[in-house]
Amino acid sequence: MRNSTIQLHRLARIAWLIVAVAVFGIALAVRIRLLSMPLERDEGEYAYAGQLMLEGISPYKLVYNMKFPGTYAAYALMMSIFGQTITAIHLGLLLVNAATVCLIFVLGRRLLDPIAGLSAAASYAILSLLGCVLGLAAHATHFVVLPVVAGTLLLLNRSERRVLARLFVSGLLFGCAVLMKQPAVFFALFAVTCLLVEHSRPLHFRQLATRIFVFTVATIFPFAFICALFWSLGVFDKFWFWTVYYSREYATLVPLSQAGRVFANAVAPIIGAAWPLWALAAIGLLLGVWRAPIRGVTVFVFWLLVCSFLALCPGFYFRPHYFILLLPALSLLIGITSSTLSRIGYSKTLWPIPLLLCAAAFSVSLSSERKLFFQDSPVEACRTIYPESPFLESIRIANYLRDHTNPTDTVAVLGSEPQIYFYAKRHSATGYIYMYGLMEGQKYARRMQAEMEREIEAARPKYLVSVVMSDSWLPRPGSDRQIFVWADEYTGKNYEVVGFVNLMAPGRSDYYFDEIPSSVAQLGQYILIYKRKS
Repeated sequence: MRNSTIQLHRLARIAWLIVAVAVFGIALAVRIRLLSMPLERDEGEYAYAGQLMLEGISPYKLVYNMKFPGTYAAYALMMSIFGQTITAIHLGLLLVNAATVCLIFVLGRRLLDPIAGLSAAASYAILSLLGCVLGLAAHATHFVVLPVVAGTLLLLNRSERRVLARLFVSGLLFGCAVLMKQPAVFFALFAVTCLLVEHSRPLHFRQLATRIFVFTVATIFPFAFICALFWSLGVFDKFWFWTVYYSREYATLVPLSQAGRVFANAVAPIIGAAWPLWALAAIGLLLGVWRAPIRGVTVFVFWLLVCSFLALCPGFYFRPHYFILLLPALSLLIGITSSTLSRIGYSKTLWPIPLLLCAAAFSVSLSSERKLFFQDSPVEACRTIYPESPFLESIRIANYLRDHTNPTDTVAVLGSEPQIYFYAKRHSATGYIYMYGLMEGQKYARRMQAEMEREIEAARPKYLVSVVMSDSWLPRPGSDRQIFVWADEYTGKNYEVVGFVNLMAPGRSDYYFDEIPSSVAQLGQYILIYKRKS
């Protein structure tokens, strides 16, 4: 009987390995096929900032944003290895995602068994690919998850050899996650809680205090280092204003009374695209609470899920790519489901049932976006995911700017399209690469508009791009519109129109460079390219 159970267990592992490898292969093939998909705004910001870093220009000098600079550095590293191209950036994302998948497999195996690891890794490979979480774009959340999973693995190492060194490295990893995106501080809370629970006996108080101290110092070190670095580079004031003062204003724009509605609207399409996998995660939570042998593991994963949700919540914006922060915990819960049902099935030769359930869930989730994954070209995929944004048009506009300027010339984009700077390989005349902050109902908006106006006037950019699209500004009823008055006066006095892009419908844009028509048959949203008068 024992030999029969061992054989079933071995057979189940082989079957799970085959399914997992198939899933990994499909996810990898999709990412490779869409490597050249045009960059979206966040990617454009990170790529431009990384490009500047490779030129020796510090963040917060020509790029203002509330994000910490970790993802800028990650992009700079990727581009230094693979080149400053769209494909290079998405190749870097592919490697980061593959590393995360591998680490989740190791984490699931360490928590339970290889079946849990394979199931969790396959689930993450699919969930992190879906268009509903913008999984094909190299968002900061991908770069948060990798060090968090790696740091968690080090925390779970029970060996007493070199424990302080291991905790120090784990702390550094969690600290790096915070540099990628500030809300990752909740993952550091998760780690400290795990240390407290694991070593909570009074007998180990001194040991516990030492370990928490070492971990905390290591977690704080990356942030302290960049503060000292920016102080020495003379950009600390800008860094602190944008990442602390403005960030605090930004986080209070959505009232608490609207948080539930915003979350419900945001999470519905994400669950809908992969509802079988979310259902398996819920089953895993129930099974883990019911079965005493795995209750401790379930509590651990559930606490990770809670901290992941807390990291999702600051500001109550719940944007699609924020949900990537939830995916490791969800994947591990699916691993609990697979492992538990497989163990139950060994004694009744029903072990194929959980495998078939997961395989069906994987298939349904992939099928929900089959056109995007298997049919759309990279250009069509961009249109499918971002139908209202000028990400394709940005490439031709940037090519025109690059062809008609010298490397020392500056350009200005009146719109939130930082990818234009990256493609053109030209410096911005202002650090304001996003217009959203200028339109927000926060106390710094007018001051920020005035600063942007002064920077552009002082730089006298050779070309100015005006993006007349609501998607690039997001004006509100109460927005301060002084910037539009200034832009009309400034361009009318100092610039002439040399380019016009008419975006009439998704996938249909007309380009006019140098020869501008006096009228067009149909005017949609549009982009104007201005050249400074001689």
